[in-house]
Parts: sequence; C-alpha cells; structure tokens
Amino acid sequence: MTDFAARRAALAARLRAREFTVVPGIFDMISAKIADRAGFPALYMTGYGTVASLLGLPDAGLATYTEMVERAGRFAHGIAAPLIADADTGYGGLLNIRHTVRGYEAAGVAAIQLEDQEFPKKCGHTPGKRVVPLKEAVRRIEVAVDSRSSADLLIVARTDARAPLGLDEALRRAEAFDRAGADVIFVEAPESEAEIEAVLRVTSKPVLLNLVEGGTTPVLAPERLRALGVTVALHPTAGFLAAAEAMRRGYAALRERGTTLHSPVPLHDFRAFSEMMGFPEVWAFDARWAE
Repeated sequence: MTDFAARRAALAARLRAREFTVVPGIFDMISAKIADRAGFPALYMTGYGTVASLLGLPDAGLATYTEMVERAGRFAHGIAAPLIADADTGYGGLLNIRHTVRGYEAAGVAAIQLEDQEFPKKCGHTPGKRVVPLKEAVRRIEVAVDSRSSADLLIVARTDARAPLGLDEALRRAEAFDRAGADVIFVEAPESEAEIEAVLRVTSKPVLLNLVEGGTTPVLAPERLRALGVTVALHPTAGFLAAAEAMRRGYAALRERGTTLHSPVPLHDFRAFSEMMGFPEVWAFDARWAE
C-alpha cells in the first residue's frame, strides 16, 4: 500500500470541497487495521494514544521525533485510508519543523498537524498548557508550508491558546494561520457551541474540531456539526477509550472467574483476528514454497 500521492490528493480534494468527514484516532497497528476496515475516509494518528501505547506515559512531550515518525510510517504502510498525523510542536526549532514535515511526508502521511505550544507540550484537554508568541507560531506554519514537496500534503495548524490566553487570542491565531497558508484550521478545546461558531467565522479554510470524550469541547451530533460548517469531526480518543474499557472488564472477569468460558465480555473471533493480521498470506506463501 504505497499509493501515498493518490491518498493525499483524495483527502485534499475532500476537505477543500468541505465534505463533512468523521475521523477516528488510531494508536497501534491493531486499532489501525480495525479502523481501516470500518471504512473511514481518513484516519488520525493520535499523539495521546500513540505515546500511551508506545511508552505507557502521558502526552507531555516525552515521545521523540524518531519514535513518532516511525509509528506514522508503520500506520501509513499498513492501512489504505489517508493518514492525518500528529507532529506535536515539530520537535524543536524551525529547522526541526522542516525536517519533521519532510520526514512525515516521506513516511506516507496525507496531512501533518503542528501546534503552537511551548516544548514540552501537554495534551490539549489537560491543564498547564503554554503557547509560544504569535510571531513564532506563525513562522512554524510558514516553514511547514514551505517545506512540503506537494501541496496535497495538508498542513493542519493547531492553536492551544484558548485555555491560557482566552478565546480572542485563539481566534487571532486561527486568522493568522489561515493567512500563513495552513490548509486546515484547528482551534483546540473551544468550550461551547458559540465558541465553535466563532472559530468558523474567522477563517475561510476547513475547520477541524477535536471531540475528546470527557474533554473540554462539547461532543455535538454530526448533524449539528454539519449545520455549523465543521469539516472534520475528529474523535482521537474513541478507540483507545473503548479498548481500555473492554480490556479492563475482560481482565477483571478473568481474574475473578479464572476462565474465559462463558465470559461476560465479548471477545473478537480468533480466526477473524488472525485473518486481519495477514495469516492467509503467510499460509499461501508456505503452500507455494514448501518442499
């Protein structure tokens, strides 16, 4: 699966046409394969979920560029859908941002998300966030736009200014990112429907809304999001929260009962899981080359 240019073009055309798009988060190869088979038009490499699954640590700037771009490449090569990938703050200064954009593009992503937090960053729906000055934030986006080799590699510009500096500053940055050439505008953690509407008024670009279950932003129905004019409804946490609860219940039941016989927790069919992981190709190879 290396048709990365076609995937980028498809996602770019879809978002530029303002086609409403629901995008789930993926955090490991199991979630990537399951979400890809569900038929979503794009998938999102969640920074929070990737750091949690890879390192078992909080999303607080602890993962390196090398770790994240390697994971992005694995996802991009293992799925058929276009991949939107979280690149945090770009992993350093402006030169690092150029390196990050080029690395993510070479890895096969269709869109790269960059934010205006200071390093080390924090999860967008947790306290303690700090953002860089506006001028520096804009330069990050300008460098990102200039560093890509294809205009179809979408630059998703995220501001986290709402929490530390207020809505007006977040809107100011959204406007500035639009002028800097960002393809998609992402204001993190608006706190009401009225604030979402305010974001949509200040930019002509597609708007991505981050819908974290239990987070700061209200999770609105898709019909309402369409009516408001949101283009991307991002659900980065839906997969790993569902998986975590299923595993918590499954392990608790096994610990209590000592068996999975008649388990109260539904289990994925083992044969179907093996098929999803690619065992039929292994068996076909063995059958062809066996002596």
